[in-house]
Amino acid sequence: MTEKLELYKCDICGNLVQVILPGVGELVCCGEAMRLLKAQTEEEGKTEKHVPVFIKDNEGNDTVIVGSTPHPMEESHYIMFIETISEDKDNVQLKYLHPGEEAKMVVECKDGKTCALELCNIHGLWEGKSD
Repeated sequence: MTEKLELYKCDICGNLVQVILPGVGELVCCGEAMRLLKAQTEEEGKTEKHVPVFIKDNEGNDTVIVGSTPHPMEESHYIMFIETISEDKDNVQLKYLHPGEEAKMVVECKDGKTCALELCNIHGLWEGKSD
């Protein structure tokens, strides 16, 4: 059974699917079961940082940046998107990114904790949480 907002990837064609309404069926693409992506939360021995970090500004908004040091945003290595999800999973914001852009996203603060996900084209899915 799938769960709301899970991400599944086709290892053949690269399609990425997010569950909007959960169900009991298996997600299939290119004749094969899609792989559930599990977010990484800790980095060991990597030179660039991937874990999303929340920084609060004076207007009460959070800016999500990718890593404590800037992540490369080159044609061969970049962050594909940043997504924030409220604790109750009722509010979702998504920003697609492209090589040459800064890996950050400004979000309105909501009550409760917020999770941020980011997808690196090389190192996969990463997760960070607001305080």
